[in-house]
Amino acid sequence: MDIVDLNCDLGESYGAFTIGNDQEILKYISSANIACGYHAGDHNVMFETVQLAKRFGVNIGAHPGLPDIAGFGRREMKLSSREIYNLIIYQIGSLAAVCKVNGITLSHVKPHGALYNMAAKNREMAKAIAAAMADFDPRLVLFGLAGSELVKAGEAKGLIVAQEVFADRTYQADATLTSRMNENALIHDTQVAVNRVIRMIKEGRVATVDGADLVIKADTICVHGDGPKALEFVTELKQALIAADISLRKSWSKS
Repeated sequence: MDIVDLNCDLGESYGAFTIGNDQEILKYISSANIACGYHAGDHNVMFETVQLAKRFGVNIGAHPGLPDIAGFGRREMKLSSREIYNLIIYQIGSLAAVCKVNGITLSHVKPHGALYNMAAKNREMAKAIAAAMADFDPRLVLFGLAGSELVKAGEAKGLIVAQEVFADRTYQADATLTSRMNENALIHDTQVAVNRVIRMIKEGRVATVDGADLVIKADTICVHGDGPKALEFVTELKQALIAADISLRKSWSKS
C-alpha cells in the first residue's frame, strides 16, 4: 500500500473576511498549513484553526509568507537572507506558541506563495529558510517543491524533507510550477487533477505543459482550500486515493 500526506493551506481568513471552508476540508486531509499573519490570517484565526485541526487529528504546520496581505503573499519582494531568516522565525514562532497553549506540537513548515516559489529556485533564500527551521526546531519537517533548491537546502541542514506536488497546478519542463500569470497555471477539471495525482504517487511521473513526462517524487500532495470547488475536489480526491489503495500518512517520523 502506498502512503502519502495530503495537505491544505488553511487559516487564511482575516478580521471580518472569511476565506475557504476550513472546518469541512479538515475532515479529508492529514496536514494543515496555517497562515501566520503576514500574507493572511490573524491571531484569532490562528487560534481557531489550530483548535479545529487538533479536533480532527490533523498535523499542524506553519505557513509563513511575505509581508503582503494586499497581494496575498503572491507578489515577489526583494529581501536579504537575514530578512528571510527573521520573518520565518517570527511566523513559525507565533504559530508554535498558539500550538503550545493548545497542547499540540507544531509538525512542519511550508512557505507560502511567492516566498515558496522564489525559494524553489533561489539557493540563498532556500538556505535562509532551512537555517531558520533548524535553529528554531530541527525536528520540524520542511515541505518544499519536489526537486527544488528548498528541498536541497533542507536536506543539507539535516531536516526531514517532504517533497511536495500539486494537485491543481501545471508543471514546466524544469519541474517548477507554471506562473499564476499564465492562463494554463491551474487545472480546473477535477477528474484530470485526480488522475494526475494518482499517477504522481503510483508512477512518480507527471506531464508538463509542453507534453513531456517529468520524473517527480510525491511525499505530500497540496490541495488549495480557497477555491470555489475546494471541498468538492478534496472529497473526490480522498475517495480516489482510497480506491487506489493509497492511505494518508498519520505523522512524520522524527529521529
